[in-house]
Amino acid sequence: MTEAILLVGGKGTRLRPLTVNTPKPMVPAAGVPFLTHQLARARAAGVEHIVLATSYLAEVFEPYFGDGSALGLHLEYVTEREPLGTGGAIRNVASRLTSGPDEPVLIFNGDILTGLDIGALVDTHRTSGADVSLHLTRVADPRAFGLVPTDPTGRVTAFLEKPQTPEEIVTDQINAGAYVFRRSVIDTIEQGRPVSVERETFPGLLAAGAHLQGMVDSTYWLDLGTPGAFVRGSADLVLGRAPSPAVPGRRGDALVLPTAEVAADAKLTGGTVVGEGAVVGAGARISGSALLEGAVVEAGAVVTDSLIGAGARVGARTALSGVVVGDGATVGADNELRDGVRVWCDASLPAGAVRFSSDQ
Repeated sequence: MTEAILLVGGKGTRLRPLTVNTPKPMVPAAGVPFLTHQLARARAAGVEHIVLATSYLAEVFEPYFGDGSALGLHLEYVTEREPLGTGGAIRNVASRLTSGPDEPVLIFNGDILTGLDIGALVDTHRTSGADVSLHLTRVADPRAFGLVPTDPTGRVTAFLEKPQTPEEIVTDQINAGAYVFRRSVIDTIEQGRPVSVERETFPGLLAAGAHLQGMVDSTYWLDLGTPGAFVRGSADLVLGRAPSPAVPGRRGDALVLPTAEVAADAKLTGGTVVGEGAVVGAGARISGSALLEGAVVEAGAVVTDSLIGAGARVGARTALSGVVVGDGATVGADNELRDGVRVWCDASLPAGAVRFSSDQ
């Protein structure tokens, strides 16, 4: 297998107010745009040609990644005029594929951070003779997901909607967002209209007697659709829990990019990333957090599991836990912001304005 389709979603509104103008796959995770990790892992698995199926703000991808040669890839870009869903996006780029009708094509999702063994999924596809093979993962609580039961050989038997009652939870296996399609199957997807692979393509293939094979790979898997998940994914890349050949430095407690400035007595732990041009002041303690380009954390601040946007400033002695500070925003000194707080881009919070703990 040498060919793949990468489904790159839109702006990622669930990440707001982190950034106004940057699509989610381009927000830095562990020092580079998240999409870089996806592309590098595909290349490491032997993929050479990738078609990016893009939508909103697609114009930012090609100027950054170009023809893909810096990553050892040949990249092409296809932009949807209107949203087409997962299945419609796959069909929309079919003309750019060069694989023969029986050859495998990898399809993966730009919003998922995973340790999937891509080679093993392709091998499963080939040895089973499947029309489509799916990466499945097991989750402790599957109520938020559609379920994908399989028979003892791994063959998919059904696609079930999100369970509403305990009796409907017949498996803990869910669709993990990576597939291998027989090239000819892609051409059976109806063209020019929105199509969901989960709700339409896969159930339709199953009903028509096609062979859909599931491969359960319970390795690292994380949907990066929320700010909290994005911070966790970035930290896990730095810590080495999530594999990627694109992390620009040694894995460990922290990743400090070359032009950042960190005070000698500041403490960085938990997979913290300090981006280009960012500054960490004396005595600051930062754990499991990401500071984007040009962010400033002043002396004595404590930042935990938080995302500090580009050019944002966190004042002296301020404590943040589970917080998103948007690009260019300022949180003044001696504030205390806790889980779920979002500070909008370019907003300014005065010194000593907010606290969560009691006065005692």
